[in-house]
Amino acid sequence: MQKSQIGRPRAFDAEAALEKAMMVFWAQGYEGASLTDLTEAMGISRKSLYAAYGNKEDLFRKALQRYEEGPGAYVAEALQAPTAREVAMAFLAGSARANTLPGLPAGCLGVQGALAAGETGRVARDTLAKWRAHGQALLRDRFRQAVQVGDLPVGADPEKIARYVMTIANGVAVQAAGGATCEDLQQVVDAALQNWPPA
Repeated sequence: MQKSQIGRPRAFDAEAALEKAMMVFWAQGYEGASLTDLTEAMGISRKSLYAAYGNKEDLFRKALQRYEEGPGAYVAEALQAPTAREVAMAFLAGSARANTLPGLPAGCLGVQGALAAGETGRVARDTLAKWRAHGQALLRDRFRQAVQVGDLPVGADPEKIARYVMTIANGVAVQAAGGATCEDLQQVVDAALQNWPPA
């Protein structure tokens, strides 16, 4: 006896569609990305979008995760560097590269995605604030470890150093969105790390 099939299989590649949604959010921000923009780019209907991803907020969260695993993967790699200075250098240089990748939107989805969001973009703004705070906490914990093993001076403040590095990275993203090249931004990174650790 043959089992009847429950539901129809998806007629689209969910991962490829999510990649396209990420690009729309990255280029247009949360509020700027309309459902029409998203469904057209993803090649699916609104009904399919809701069935596969949930609402626009859910889709945005999934797109942000895709960004973190793709263009933003430099963060996890940087945290594995052997010294605190190399962590900071890899994090900032990775930011400069990721924010200026050819053929991709300039800047950072995690920074620009909801900077100018109004009330309807509150969820995205809050999501991104938590996302950036999580990145800063990862840096802080890594720098705390560096103090414990003597890689940073005993009196160094891991929270302040993490905030410094994150602020530079956020500035790099804004500059990239304004047209700065990777080379321009790398010069900023080099200057920011001339005096390490920041006093």
